[in-house]
Amino acid sequence: MQNFFIAPAIMTGLGLFFGIILAIAYRFLRVQEDPRIEQVEELLPGTNCGACGQPGCHGFAENVAEGIQQPSGCTVASSDVIEIIADVLGVDPGKQEKRVARLHCAGGKAQAHQIAEYKGFESCHAAAEVSGGGKGCSWGCLGLADCEKVCTFDAIQMNDDALPVVEIDKCTACGDCVAVCPRDLFEIVPLNHKLFVQCSIPLEGDAARVLCTTACDACERCVLDAAPGLIRMENNLPVVDYAAGGPAGPEATFHCPTGAIQWLEGGQFSESKKASDDPYAQFI
Repeated sequence: MQNFFIAPAIMTGLGLFFGIILAIAYRFLRVQEDPRIEQVEELLPGTNCGACGQPGCHGFAENVAEGIQQPSGCTVASSDVIEIIADVLGVDPGKQEKRVARLHCAGGKAQAHQIAEYKGFESCHAAAEVSGGGKGCSWGCLGLADCEKVCTFDAIQMNDDALPVVEIDKCTACGDCVAVCPRDLFEIVPLNHKLFVQCSIPLEGDAARVLCTTACDACERCVLDAAPGLIRMENNLPVVDYAAGGPAGPEATFHCPTGAIQWLEGGQFSESKKASDDPYAQFI
């Protein structure tokens, strides 16, 4: 009977002993957090979108308080909030550069050649795994709206051509659409980078055009028309390198026979110039 009470007494004693040790350790060994971190976090939108490069707003608040990042690194907060955070910390707010998600494909239902009608679970990932969807182009947008569904800011809507349209004002450059696209078609780019290639087909000539009327056929006319060094060809596709050349201008799009490269003043697929709009197209 005596042994019946010994075991619980020992366990209780051990619990109290280690509890006291932990309490002492917490009291004397804990690292005091900068109170400004909580102030900054309370000012942030609290979306935890990751667009700043941190897994959440708390991590960003820590970096800002420690001077590792500038307040402008938050792409969701308004300019007024950025200024308030900078005032609280007594730091430079930095330059808030608007970034936005763009799609390297313009081959919707009306442009891309269809080889079959996809019937199955309405998901780009499902279509990519099972049959690749119904388009003949195995590099283009599948049009089943995974990006629209994953966008927590309601910044993406599918248009009648089964292409995702990104609303500039709502896009926070969080990168969720980049992560979810099974064909890696989305890219987060600065809004002022207006010259954009809307194709991902690594083929040339008729091999590309037979798949999609807006496909890049690797003719290299954009390279010749652009400022020296601005555009180079890689894997039969033009790559716009703002760091290597410039300045960028719409002239690089004037002689594109398919409209694969565009000068975007705002949202994608809303004001894109078609190849037929070029008055010189008939002489190309």
